[in-house]
Amino acid sequence: MNFPCERISHSEEETKLIAEEFLSVLKPGDVVVLNGDLGTGKTFFIKKITEALGITKANSPTFAIVNEYESGQDTRIYHFDFYRINKVAELHDIGLEDYLADDEAITFIEWGELFPEVLPNKRYEIKIEEVSNEQRKFRFNKFT
Repeated sequence: MNFPCERISHSEEETKLIAEEFLSVLKPGDVVVLNGDLGTGKTFFIKKITEALGITKANSPTFAIVNEYESGQDTRIYHFDFYRINKVAELHDIGLEDYLADDEAITFIEWGELFPEVLPNKRYEIKIEEVSNEQRKFRFNKFT
């Protein structure tokens, strides 16, 4: 996968394949920011990545703010959801900087556009748009 790029999904199965393709470029220490309207599939996309790593219990951390997962492949995943955060201080209070500094984990952040000031300069960003009820457009960017 080269960046920037776009992928179109016409089904959940195609979204799974796009997630697996993206996973192939990820390594520990990477941060992935997912943006898009409610219901576009941010959590679903992350679930497909975690399932490819052998993690079956991934779910949205909307109320917990962050979920942590360990895969059988020695991969640690941090999964943040900024949707219910009201101010940056809340992110500092839960130790966001420590999570982002973990070079042995892959960090996913849903709704990162709400607090761009806390995002690391080096990151992947995925914008997901609903084209139709079944169709999604994924726009991938890499910032270094």
